[in-house]
Amino acid sequence: MRNKTFAGIDYFRLIAAFMVIAIHTSPLSVRNEGIDFLITYCVGRIAVPFFFMITGYFVLAPYVLSNFKKKSPIHKYLVKNIRLYLIVTAIYIPISVYSGNMPHSIMELMKQLLFDGTFYHLWYFPAAIIGCILLACLTKKSILAAVYFSIIAYVIGIFGDSYYGIIENVPFLNTLYNGIFFVSSYTRNGIFFAPIYILLGMFLAVPEFHCRENICKWGLVLSSLLMLLEGWVTYSLNLQKHNSMYLFLLPVMYFLFQLLLNISGRVPAWIRGGSMMLYIIHPAVIIVVRGIAKVTRLTKILVDNTFIQYIFVCILSLIAAFCIQVFLERGNRNVPKRKSMD
Repeated sequence: MRNKTFAGIDYFRLIAAFMVIAIHTSPLSVRNEGIDFLITYCVGRIAVPFFFMITGYFVLAPYVLSNFKKKSPIHKYLVKNIRLYLIVTAIYIPISVYSGNMPHSIMELMKQLLFDGTFYHLWYFPAAIIGCILLACLTKKSILAAVYFSIIAYVIGIFGDSYYGIIENVPFLNTLYNGIFFVSSYTRNGIFFAPIYILLGMFLAVPEFHCRENICKWGLVLSSLLMLLEGWVTYSLNLQKHNSMYLFLLPVMYFLFQLLLNISGRVPAWIRGGSMMLYIIHPAVIIVVRGIAKVTRLTKILVDNTFIQYIFVCILSLIAAFCIQVFLERGNRNVPKRKSMD
């Protein structure tokens, strides 16, 4: 068990991971596609910005607040996530081969490694890594430069995402965005998407940037409603190339993260690592569930019924994540410690 302080953040890691699974299974589409869009592809979009903000709060903030002297959190974060990204990439190679998703050229390989991810959910890792490196460099030069860059990049990113329909027929802008999409299939990456949320997490490590709890609650309600409206309008008008980036997602995350920071208490030790494990393994579990459905001739129940598929994938992923986490923790305890040479 871990001690207090960040219980709200740690429990929400698990909720965010389940939101990501929903994005990849569309659980409510079996009943109503409109409701599924609003809940899964609007509300559910808070998941990844939440993880970016954790990076800003726990990794970038200590570096900046120490006047750029405390480098160990960033160094450890980058080493850990680059290593994890490479390991998970290797693990998913057989599935990539099976799905025909292997790169056919060096350019395509670099595009996958740096922006798209080597499997569809793994884009998060290069986005978090690149976003963190960018902001570490920019904040050292000037906090204001980091703010300007993040805002401008996010605006550019939005018009390549939820608002793409507005600019796709404008000749100059169309050429510009085609250039972006040649390098990265989407603008939800480490240049346009991640920096502003990492920066927001960093700012919320400073109490002066907080507001009162009542303002946070009402602000979250209002901004959430406006984000739902924004999502529905851009969806209904067929403006979306993708739907990861919304304008009102920013205030939603600003208010939500503060409310989560206010929740303290004890949290089971496996949850922090387990939520990331859940994120990593769930696409493999989706494939397993579909395989089980095919073999048992239960495709109509386990695949076509997306809600049952979602529940089944969540349960199996949670069990697998817990078992893997326990196995890794026991393995770490059994590794003999090196004796110091005095």
